Amino acid sequence: MNTPSAERVVIVGAGPAGIRAAQMLVSAGLRPVVIDEGQRAGGQIYRRPPVGFKRTAEALYGSEAPKARALHAVFDAMAAKAEIDYLPQHSVLALFGKRLHVLGPQGPAEVPFDRLILATGASDRLVPVPGWQNPGVYSLGATQIALKAQGVALGRKIVLAGSGPLLTLVAVQLIKAGAEIAAVLDTATLGQQLGGMRALAVRPRFALRGLWMRRKLGGRYHAGVTLSGIDADARGPVAIRWRDAAGRAQQTDCDMVGLGWHLRAETQLADLAGCGFDYNEVWAQWLPRADKMGRAVAGVYLAGDGFRLLGADGAEVSGRLAAGACLADIGLPAPDATTDLARLARLTRFAEGIARAFPWPAAMVRALPEETVVCRCEGVTVGALRATVDYGGAEANRVKSLGRVGMGRCQGRFCHLAGAELIAARGGMPPCAVGRLRGQAPVRPLPVAAYTDGG
Repeated sequence: MNTPSAERVVIVGAGPAGIRAAQMLVSAGLRPVVIDEGQRAGGQIYRRPPVGFKRTAEALYGSEAPKARALHAVFDAMAAKAEIDYLPQHSVLALFGKRLHVLGPQGPAEVPFDRLILATGASDRLVPVPGWQNPGVYSLGATQIALKAQGVALGRKIVLAGSGPLLTLVAVQLIKAGAEIAAVLDTATLGQQLGGMRALAVRPRFALRGLWMRRKLGGRYHAGVTLSGIDADARGPVAIRWRDAAGRAQQTDCDMVGLGWHLRAETQLADLAGCGFDYNEVWAQWLPRADKMGRAVAGVYLAGDGFRLLGADGAEVSGRLAAGACLADIGLPAPDATTDLARLARLTRFAEGIARAFPWPAAMVRALPEETVVCRCEGVTVGALRATVDYGGAEANRVKSLGRVGMGRCQGRFCHLAGAELIAARGGMPPCAVGRLRGQAPVRPLPVAAYTDGG
């Protein structure tokens, strides 16, 4: 039988939430296992370039450079002192019982655990746009990764479209790096953005920084737009068509398009771990259920944007809370959580203000033309999805099984939310009634050779 100090705690994810969770566990005398897909710890927001990269932290992270340095230093010190078992470049593919099935550079392996902290983060929330399946159309996250990790702008004349703080941030980062931004197209109206300002006042410095970045965009920025389509040739985009807030048709020439509507929580592992889910009307998506400390089901704790979409600062707080809950459940002393819980409540009010100021463009999704590709992996069009609903019923997993929406290599990460909106519209019901796609192993694409004798 395990003694408290002998319990094996595994953390999945080495972003802000995973790093702070590991730090607290180490301070209590535990040696957690940290599994991360990245080559170096930091997560998406504080992603680090390869060793030898010349750009400074200020160039990569802007005003967040001190936070990035602090997190990187904490993690690197724990790894250097062997206070953690660190498995970089390892993807968790499945979870059965008390074992994680992972794939790393040396092939597949199993990692047992007694307690599990899931700090899996989030990915881009995307809306289909006619023509988005063409090469040269990326997510905002992919655009930012290329800039941070390799110092590369993915086009010579770039249009960014979507909504949320990341839209403005990536645009300013690209401009600072010398890229040409032809337009920044925001589907949120100025009225919607002003409506969220009261909640944003709980973090005035952050809100003012966003306004300052918006000002730097000048006439490139357009609010309240409707995206009509992306025109492309064999080499990629040549123009994006859109309507301005007054409904006038516009066209902007470009050779690259970046799309993103805030974030979508990465919840596949939470699903496989047996966590419950609730539909969140504010974020227009299903989020895993847990208490304020992150306790989900027995021995499983949730932290970061895979649980609450609160950004990097919120991820650090929730990482500490999840680790504190884990320590208390093991029977070890845990720090008082009062201050972190109060800060979490403030960050939650701010994040919900952001969500309301930059909402999911449900009306634009529901009005997509029939020929629009909704599932890029499987090439399923909006018309085919609607036809599947007509003969198969308005339920997410049934539409998936009959029409293949969400059955590709991304497992619905890019198409599920838009697909649910389209299913709901066709079935005359709210998106929450459509249900959510069930998580299935493997949660990441894997080479068959890794599980054969020739691997």
